[in-house]
Amino acid sequence: MRDLNLSQGVEYSHLILEKYLEKNDIVIDATVGNGNDTLFLAELVGENGKVYGFDIQQKAIKNTEKKLIENNMASRVDLFQNGHENLKEYVKNNNISAILFNLGYLPGSDKKIITKPKTTIPAIKDGLDLLIKGGIVVLVIYPGHEGGKKEKEKILEYASDLDRKKFNVLHYYYLNQQNKPPEVIVIRKR
Repeated sequence: MRDLNLSQGVEYSHLILEKYLEKNDIVIDATVGNGNDTLFLAELVGENGKVYGFDIQQKAIKNTEKKLIENNMASRVDLFQNGHENLKEYVKNNNISAILFNLGYLPGSDKKIITKPKTTIPAIKDGLDLLIKGGIVVLVIYPGHEGGKKEKEKILEYASDLDRKKFNVLHYYYLNQQNKPPEVIVIRKR
């Protein structure tokens, strides 16, 4: 029997990053949340790689820091309690291989504190400037929560207008699922 496992949003984003990233790469986790993606990225880039992590909530930074320390990965990550729209103020490196945005809200926290298009779109724009040729931005979008549909629409509008000679854009989502499951957008710099 054949097993075709069609991945959900976060899992699919990880599959892409696993296939793409190499040891010693420099990456950004634009929304560290509880640290799961940050830890995943730190493992992928290896001990000589680097992860820059951003989140506006102190709880997210503390949760991530704790997870990294428990897994002996803290030396691979620089964490900043700041919005992803300010990433260029902290990341002066133009050799970024990948940027991951896991949008929405911090699981287990205040669901009124969410990512918004007015900060996410500028962060994507700035992130694209920092990418190496062939670098990728991976966005996991949650259209089912309050504000998520609007953010999805604005991101799709922005990504659809990117110059096709400079960027390839992929949109991965389920057409027939209930409860608006997560969607993934991948932007590759040509």
